[in-house]
Amino acid sequence: MNIKRFIGRLILYTLLFAGAAAYTLPLLWMISTALKPIEQTMTMPPVWIPYRLFVERDGRRIAVKEGETINVPSYVIFDEHVGKRRIVPRNLIVNGRLVQHTISGEEVSRPVRIIREIPADSRHPWIKAIPEVDESDLAAARKAAAEWFVVPADQLIRKIAPRWDNFIKAIRAMKYFPLYLKNTLILCFLTVVGTVLSSSLAAYGFSRIPWRGRNKVFILALATMMVPFPVVMVPIYCMFRWLGWIGTLRPLWVGSFFAGAFNVFLLRQFFLTIPKDLSDAARIDGCSELRIYWQIMLPLCRPALMVVGLFQFMFTWNDFLGPLIYLTDQKTFTLALGLQFFQSQHGGTEWHYLMAASTLVGLPIILLFFFTQRSFIEGISMTGLKG
Repeated sequence: MNIKRFIGRLILYTLLFAGAAAYTLPLLWMISTALKPIEQTMTMPPVWIPYRLFVERDGRRIAVKEGETINVPSYVIFDEHVGKRRIVPRNLIVNGRLVQHTISGEEVSRPVRIIREIPADSRHPWIKAIPEVDESDLAAARKAAAEWFVVPADQLIRKIAPRWDNFIKAIRAMKYFPLYLKNTLILCFLTVVGTVLSSSLAAYGFSRIPWRGRNKVFILALATMMVPFPVVMVPIYCMFRWLGWIGTLRPLWVGSFFAGAFNVFLLRQFFLTIPKDLSDAARIDGCSELRIYWQIMLPLCRPALMVVGLFQFMFTWNDFLGPLIYLTDQKTFTLALGLQFFQSQHGGTEWHYLMAASTLVGLPIILLFFFTQRSFIEGISMTGLKG
């Protein structure tokens, strides 16, 4: 029996560990990409650990970026026709002339200057190395691209080197990042306050105050959870447009002061676990319902309130659809919408900066859950013990 229990627990823990690893993998990939240079973000096979390449040249070690790989005997030539150096296979050079074929099949040749021979093959490849410079300095980048050289692949020195400055560069690349953060924090504060106050007050009315039709109204409130947001999206948008609130933050936080069904249900179930003798004794002492709610019930419901507040904070922090619908000015964007705008405003996505910014956006949620997990788990486990 003990062996069966041990095997059962081993299988259970193995499945839990595998599930946790599967959910953690995208997070680790995001953090890994945030610490890479741009050329390592889309490589195949994927690169998990950021690195830098160095080459010993003229008695000093210089950082380089890896260019094309040369697997056949080749030449480095200077082609006056294009005005720059090129790498061409050896079989294209005949008597000092570059021989090529046009689309129509016609053979053409022109004289070129051979700079050096590359004795490469499939077992001993060579690499086109480009000196590494700051990507933001376009002039230096163009100069470095013209100063490439070739070296045997086995002469490249690889060292682990996370690019921590990607986070600073990502913030600089997102011009209004401080405004995005400010708007998001304002929304999170207002929505958490509104949700906790309105939901707890409604839940108190449904659980502690007897009134006619209470259960029927509660069931009706729960039924609103079955109405998907796209059904009411257009009417709500028309209402906010009639109020003149489109382009402001108001549509994103005013609704939180009107209790949502899920949070009301969560808090109602928690209120039902509190003995009625406490509120009855308070009424005998002359306390009003509002005072009982504020001074007795809310302090006892702290774990459940933290769960509701944490859920709302996470939803507001990550909300993309709401800001996309109601916000029109870039200076009022939230972080989620700002990240999407940053991705779309570039012709080619700078994935390392995008992932660095995404890591900064996701980090507060991870830290918040890490420091509040005890209260969060306590609130979840104690809610719904009595229905």
